[in-house]
Amino acid sequence: MVTSEERMRILNLLQEGKITAEEASRLLTALTQTSKAGPTNSRPAASGRTPRQLRVRVTDMKTDRTKVNVTIPMGLVNMGLKMGARFVPNDVDVDVEEIKEAIASGQMGKLVDAEDHEGGERVEVWVE
Repeated sequence: MVTSEERMRILNLLQEGKITAEEASRLLTALTQTSKAGPTNSRPAASGRTPRQLRVRVTDMKTDRTKVNVTIPMGLVNMGLKMGARFVPNDVDVDVEEIKEAIASGQMGKLVDAEDHEGGERVEVWVE
C-alpha cells in the first residue's frame, strides 16, 4: 500500500531540486504500480526480516553536515539507485550493480561506507 509519507518524500525531493518533475512522476507511478503488484523483494534477509527500505546518505566530512539523505522504498530500489547514483561523488568508488546484487541476495545493514578524502564527502548506503 502506498503511504502518504512515501509520496511526501518524493514531493520533498522535487521541491528541494534533488529530482526533476519527470523523475518525480516516474517514481510516483512506480510507487503506485508497486503497491498494486505487491513487494518485489519479498525474500527475508538472513536475519529473518524482509528489507523495507534503502537509505543513502552523503555527508560533508569537514562540517559533518548531511548533504543528501534519501530513503527509498524497496519497491523502487532499481529506479532509486539510478537516480541516487548521480549524487555519489566522482572520486568515490561505489558500484551500483554490486549494491543491487547485495539487495537481491537479501543482505541487510550497511552496504557501502566510502569516503572521498579529496572532496571531503562520505557516502553511506544501507538496507533496513
